[in-house]
Amino acid sequence: MKVSLNWVKQFTEIDVSTEELVKKIGEQLGAVEEIIELSPIYKDVLVAEVKSCEKHPNADKLSVCLIDDGGAAENVERKDGLVELVCGAPNVKQGQKVAWLPPGSVVPSTYHTDPFVLEARELRGVVSNGMIASARELAIGDEHDGILEVDVEAAPGQKFADVYQLNDTIIDIENKMFTHRPDCFGQLGVAREIAGICHKQFSSPDWYKAPLAQENVKRKKENGELKLAVQNDILDLVPRFVCVPIADVKVGHSPVAIRTWLARVGIKPINNIVDITNYVMMLTGQPLHAYDYDKLLALQAGERSTEHGALSLEVRKSREGEKLRLLGDKEITFKDDSTMLITSNDVPVGVGGIMGGADTEVDESTKNIVLECANFDMYQIRRTAMSLGLFTDAVTRFNKGQSPLQNDTVLEEAVSMIQSITGGRVAGEVQDARGEVDPPNQVEITADFVAERLAEPINADDIVRLLGNVEFQTEAQDDTVRVTVPFWRTDIAIREDIVEEVGRLMGFHHLPINLPKRTTYPVEKNHLLEIKSKIRDALTAAGGNELLTYSFVHGDLLAAVGQDVEKAFKLSNALSPDLQYYRLSIVPSLLEKVYGNLRAGYDKFFLYEIGKTHIKDFNGDDGLPREEERTAGVVVSKGAQPAYFQAKHIVGPYVCF
Repeated sequence: MKVSLNWVKQFTEIDVSTEELVKKIGEQLGAVEEIIELSPIYKDVLVAEVKSCEKHPNADKLSVCLIDDGGAAENVERKDGLVELVCGAPNVKQGQKVAWLPPGSVVPSTYHTDPFVLEARELRGVVSNGMIASARELAIGDEHDGILEVDVEAAPGQKFADVYQLNDTIIDIENKMFTHRPDCFGQLGVAREIAGICHKQFSSPDWYKAPLAQENVKRKKENGELKLAVQNDILDLVPRFVCVPIADVKVGHSPVAIRTWLARVGIKPINNIVDITNYVMMLTGQPLHAYDYDKLLALQAGERSTEHGALSLEVRKSREGEKLRLLGDKEITFKDDSTMLITSNDVPVGVGGIMGGADTEVDESTKNIVLECANFDMYQIRRTAMSLGLFTDAVTRFNKGQSPLQNDTVLEEAVSMIQSITGGRVAGEVQDARGEVDPPNQVEITADFVAERLAEPINADDIVRLLGNVEFQTEAQDDTVRVTVPFWRTDIAIREDIVEEVGRLMGFHHLPINLPKRTTYPVEKNHLLEIKSKIRDALTAAGGNELLTYSFVHGDLLAAVGQDVEKAFKLSNALSPDLQYYRLSIVPSLLEKVYGNLRAGYDKFFLYEIGKTHIKDFNGDDGLPREEERTAGVVVSKGAQPAYFQAKHIVGPYVCF
């Protein structure tokens, strides 16, 4: 999870050094994998104004520009205070504010690979001093068909990084540390945690704290011209499916600021609609998806129609044999009913919570959209992603257990941004197909209970303060604290969770380091371990070498030793093609090692193993497969004395032949 400190600073004050903050994050939030400083990448990029733009005298597709950099660049030749350069972009024109890379600067997109240093050079008889950069060259997008235009107020000579807050530090925190923390997959959630571990009060934006128990989101239709009907057939797997139609959007490039925020946290800008959904996702941790309304409508040419002739969106399980072409042109065929599908007029248009379909993709031709903000079962998402081999940013967040109580507020914010940036307008009723959504958890705890487990004195006021900093609602009465867990903290359910939270916010490194108290009574003997130990000692004393092999073997090996492969459990996710089945006995594993030892020049040896085996038709009273403890050995001898007599000599004292 890449965290932008400048983004975080929009929500909370950070008054410690980056080094100290990284240390705190590592101790109290998650392991830091990498720290990326953006300032060196953009230190030479300047804002410049194109004062004139003329056709190159010796090239049809080039322009000669004079730019004003406010005199900021050093060691650059000027004509009447302006810098001359050659530009091949078709969209360059007089009056633009642009990002200029002067001679001697490194192109940002090459900074971490093979740094490309610009210089003043002659192009078709005209000296070009540096270059005007595109989004790709600035590492904030893939657009390379034209230069990037500065779209906010900026003076010539101003640092590009200052204009777009690119004097930033990116802290990459290991994803596994947030497995149980869906809120920390958004910048807002991380900002809240940083405030908490720095012992500061955090307050979420008003739009995020709006009432959550309403039947629909607050926003109603402005004009009901885009009809939409939503049906949720799997409420147990999709607790909430919220959609709204939006008309008259103008699809194009996002504002440069949004593109920079996305690029710095690892998201590729696409277009303003997709970028807004990704921006809100990276802010809140809640994925969204936008469908082209008219493309959806085109799918409804079949017999089925919905009430009032509305566009239909359904959530259901997949059917065997159904196909869907995904974004990126990958086509998948569903093998069973285990996938959560989004359909329109019963035609698949997306894999719920994972990826949308290519046939309803938002592109430059899109005029109307349907914006979806839903919640999907985390376990089903995980199974589907593994089965289909699809791992997206949405999967990363949904399989951590996002709260359905944030769908309405997040949708509201995304709609506001779409209206502001694309000129779109809400053109139909908001549809909220939802099942039973559990309210936030409530946990009652005492200060003594917390203190006893942390081995640190603490009172109810301290608990209220620490939890209140990260927006837990608390009520204290004497020693007892009643805690209402925020809707985004789906990981808090029992008293011990509160203890862990208090200890973490306090700082585990502040807790006393004491050895645990234990009784000195001897533990009960484990007879199985004792038997194994005796067998191991006896066989080793007889010259045996103990092996420890995999419990899995190849099916061909089972067949080669005369065992029935049908009786062995087959692995659906084998470690390798050679480890397909659970072994029925230890013998095949040992025999497989004989040949390699013979080839290595050993002509007399004794191998043994103590391990486990599994057989399908060995079922206990509970109907579960029985796990058998076995011991097996193999004696090899190429000398005068047959291996049989050596084996008899070894086991003779223990077994009567």
